[in-house]
Amino acid sequence: QVQLVESGGGLVQTGGSLRLSCAVSRSILSINFMGWYRQAPGKQREVVAFITSGDRPTYANSVKGRFTISRDNAKNTLFLQMNSLRPEDTAVYLCAADWHGTPRYWGQGTQVTVSS
Repeated sequence: QVQLVESGGGLVQTGGSLRLSCAVSRSILSINFMGWYRQAPGKQREVVAFITSGDRPTYANSVKGRFTISRDNAKNTLFLQMNSLRPEDTAVYLCAADWHGTPRYWGQGTQVTVSS
């Protein structure tokens, strides 16, 4: 069974930075999809950024230029560097992955809170 464990969330002031990590219990060398999602209270889950097998990152318009997704294959870890954080970035951030199509494997999430 594949496990994904997020870390790095916390409380930060507007304009601050956080780096999220997602450790995967299986090799990600041949992975097809890895991504970050977020869900704020009362809102639908939305995609933040993802990488496919071609390693080309895709970002939500709301985070372009502020967030950077990356991966470390040797450590089986996905990262999300978040800069210039805003109160509207407050949410639970979840990572998702799959070696084939639509992501089936999800982490439990890590809370990010941005104070104004």
